[in-house]
Amino acid sequence: MANRSAEKRERQNVKRRMHNRMIKSSVRTQIKKFDAAVQAKDKDAAKTAMDLSFKLLDSAASKGVLHKNTASRKKSRLYKAFAKLA
Repeated sequence: MANRSAEKRERQNVKRRMHNRMIKSSVRTQIKKFDAAVQAKDKDAAKTAMDLSFKLLDSAASKGVLHKNTASRKKSRLYKAFAKLA
C-alpha cells in the first residue's frame, strides 16, 4: 500500500506526463504539416508551417519537454528542407 505522499507524487507524474505528451504531439503534428507542404512544393504554406514549428519547438525546449539541442537540431533540419525548396 503506497503512502499518502507516494500517491500524490503519482498524481503529479500522471498530470505532467499527459502535459508533456500533449506538447510533443503538437510539435510532431506541426512538423508533419510542414513536411506535407514541402512535398506539395507549396512555399507559402511551408513558410507558415515552419514558423509555427519553430515557435512550438522553442516553447517545448524552454519548458523542458525537449532538450534545447534536440529542438535546435529539429529546427536546423526544417530550415534545411525549406532552403532546398526555395
